[in-house]
Amino acid sequence: MIDIRNLSRRGFLNMTAAGGAAALMSGTLARQAFAAPLAAVKEEDAIIGFGHVGPVTDEGWTWAHHQGVLAVKEKYPKLKKILEVENVPYSADATRTYRQFVSEGANMIFDTSSTGDFLHDVVKRSPKVAFMECDGRTDMPNLGWYYLAHWYPTYVIGVAAGMMSKTGKLGYVASFPVPSVFSGTNAFLMGARSVNPKATLQTIVINSWFDPQAAAQAGTALIDNGCDFLFGIMDEAAYLQVAEKRGVWAAMWNTDIRRYGPNSYVSSVVIDFKDFYVDQVGQRLAGKWSPSQTILAMGKGVDRDKWGEKVPAEVAKAADAVRDKILGGWSPFTGEIKDAKGNVKVPAGKTMSEVELYHWDWSIEGVSGLSA
Repeated sequence: MIDIRNLSRRGFLNMTAAGGAAALMSGTLARQAFAAPLAAVKEEDAIIGFGHVGPVTDEGWTWAHHQGVLAVKEKYPKLKKILEVENVPYSADATRTYRQFVSEGANMIFDTSSTGDFLHDVVKRSPKVAFMECDGRTDMPNLGWYYLAHWYPTYVIGVAAGMMSKTGKLGYVASFPVPSVFSGTNAFLMGARSVNPKATLQTIVINSWFDPQAAAQAGTALIDNGCDFLFGIMDEAAYLQVAEKRGVWAAMWNTDIRRYGPNSYVSSVVIDFKDFYVDQVGQRLAGKWSPSQTILAMGKGVDRDKWGEKVPAEVAKAADAVRDKILGGWSPFTGEIKDAKGNVKVPAGKTMSEVELYHWDWSIEGVSGLSA
């Protein structure tokens, strides 16, 4: 993983282009002083809190974070308590949840799906508590953030999609018009267009991370519109089940859920926070924790899942050759790249930095149905 401190304000990643990609892909750890570490805490006195956006049984995003919680329990069995709350809403109820964590004596709190200002209000009032916000964008003396470089395995899956789609019409079930969705849709289509330049991507936004009914309806609509390969960023398997019934391909997010559509399953962007959480809690206990900004690299916390049983061997081989190039330091996100209106956003020869990829908020040419 690469640990990036205060990068947006200090421009720490002028490892743009190949240098930044190589550092990220190789898992290089880069550090920059930001805030003094919080005092050490004895393991038997420590209380760690986790707030989740969904249920731990979703077999998706929250399930993956819960595996990290279980890893922390195993590594530090003497912890006084681990607080874990599911289905934390993006509302004032989130503030109440995190205030309750603090009132119960939490020394460290993880918001596993950014609740923004609802969390930040608590952070400001709790300077002796360490906070980490997944997919966050705010720096404070006791608040850091973390995320995953999912755009790389997404590009690899896009290569497979471009080879497997007969129509060149790809579909995407999106949650919200947020950077993680823009980077996902763009990377997916860029991968597909590397082998099929005429490929297009139709997106349907359902305004939820976990809504099986809406995701199924979106998947059905995309297939009805001619899409023969579905992708998305949902925390459940609904559109994969639709793909299975309709006989089209599908790729997923978060975990291996191929059993819901074994004949349609191509791969998934799989995530793993276990090592990260164990490391963060260890730093907090040792008195070495200070706010960090961390993007987990491909192969170090995010990757493509093993290929589905029906994926042709030549497709898997071609896509994995691209994966190997990325792991070797090559970045596919090099200009010229135009937005959906035909404007040049990344000039020829320029490679997007990890900061730009993380904050991506515009669609490339060929993506429809998604706007900021």
